[in-house]
Amino acid sequence: MTTLLNTKSLTNYINGEWISVNNTTSVINPATGEEIVQVSLSDKEHVDAAVRAAKEAQKRWAHVPAPQRAEVLYKVGNILKERKEELSQLLTMENGKVLEEARGEVQEAIDMAFYMAGEGRRLFGQTTPSELKDKFAMSVRVPVGVVGIITPWNFPIAIASWKSFPAIVAGNAVIWKPATETPIMAYELTKIFEEAGLPKGVLNLVYGSGSTVGKAMVHHPDIRVISFTGSNEVGRQVAGECGRQLKKVSLEMGGKNAVIVMDDADLDLAADGIIWSAFGTSGQRCTACSRVIVHEKVKAALEERLLKKMEELTIGNGLDESVKVGPIINRQGLEKIKKYIEIGKQEGAKLLAGGYELTDGQYKNGYYFAPTLFTDAKVDMRIAQEEIFGPVVSLIPVKSFEEAIEANNSVTYGLSSGIFTQDVNRVFKAQRDLDTGIVYVNAGTIGAEIHLPFGGTKGTGNGHRDSGVQALDVFTEWRAVYVDFSGKLQRAQIDIEE
Repeated sequence: MTTLLNTKSLTNYINGEWISVNNTTSVINPATGEEIVQVSLSDKEHVDAAVRAAKEAQKRWAHVPAPQRAEVLYKVGNILKERKEELSQLLTMENGKVLEEARGEVQEAIDMAFYMAGEGRRLFGQTTPSELKDKFAMSVRVPVGVVGIITPWNFPIAIASWKSFPAIVAGNAVIWKPATETPIMAYELTKIFEEAGLPKGVLNLVYGSGSTVGKAMVHHPDIRVISFTGSNEVGRQVAGECGRQLKKVSLEMGGKNAVIVMDDADLDLAADGIIWSAFGTSGQRCTACSRVIVHEKVKAALEERLLKKMEELTIGNGLDESVKVGPIINRQGLEKIKKYIEIGKQEGAKLLAGGYELTDGQYKNGYYFAPTLFTDAKVDMRIAQEEIFGPVVSLIPVKSFEEAIEANNSVTYGLSSGIFTQDVNRVFKAQRDLDTGIVYVNAGTIGAEIHLPFGGTKGTGNGHRDSGVQALDVFTEWRAVYVDFSGKLQRAQIDIEE
């Protein structure tokens, strides 16, 4: 079992100091309803103080050679590795996801630390021939300055690593606002950065609400990048304000992801992939499978397999190694799921399993919802179009591969998709035609790896990517450099010898 937190109240970390805030709120274990710790609710003045510290620190940090900046990330990765089990149990306590998933999330942060540390010896630009004699031309990456990252509760350390690690190795300073539901991972990761020797002011942690702290960050003129993961509604507001300031912004705003099951699919494999994608993390992933687009010839056979596997799912406190489905994050999340169950029934979808809150016995103090399966849903139903963020999946029957692709692309989101088929021609057509940023073949919709870009099309985001080398594009600017060693004035496009 993990050691207890060494504090009863989580405080801000500004310019290398832990700073108390008078106003706090409770952090609740969603599996038990018990208070774990108190977390600070900061105001605009705390954001201002963090930005002042970050601006000063960033000037010095940018001049530290990138390979030396990377050494801090290597140390962070090693400490994360040493404390993986303790961190995983703390993560399960505050978030509710089952232990094996929590371990996977901490491993993702470990992987990201080592991957981005490697970029400290790359951060490649380009060299190119000049059109003029005795002239050298190249491009280099330079840091943007002060970066603001706003992270969600469903992946409290993984998504933070996607954003903070590339920002720091690229020479920026960071202001981090984590979700108030899951602040413990932010506290632990910040302590690890401190232990790894990150200079004061390079990472600043400010707890608080999105309406206060998040808003102050977005509006602050000295924060030159906002990297946000959260709802589409809030993301649009963030984008509007950043656009007004001509501030760089990276948005990742969810999905309505589908698994396509064709008539030649391995149905046992498909069922495994759907169960994992739909009910892992209790469906509380932006990549979760919430639609299954199934060929009508195999619909009944797939339903039978899914229902059988759903009966085998164990639901409960994620700290129990035998549990496969944990709680919903809070009461608000539960009520949203319940609302969509009623919408699905009213729209005419057939409820095959689940559809209710679990309240008896071990469930009475937590927030639990039974894994749910609708069938005979139509493409334009709200349960097939809108993000539910819970353990709810809807089967949509189709008659052809072409209809399946069209159904997948019919939603306003475009994050992740999967297809189960044995036909290589369909595989290549699918990876070309599915309008999502991530495509899986003979696998579900979850399981992204950190060395590939993460993000989507349409309402999922604004074209930037977390993770992979592409994440560096968010936190750097390109600078073109020309070195003329001719000893005379040479004018591009003009003084070219014929």
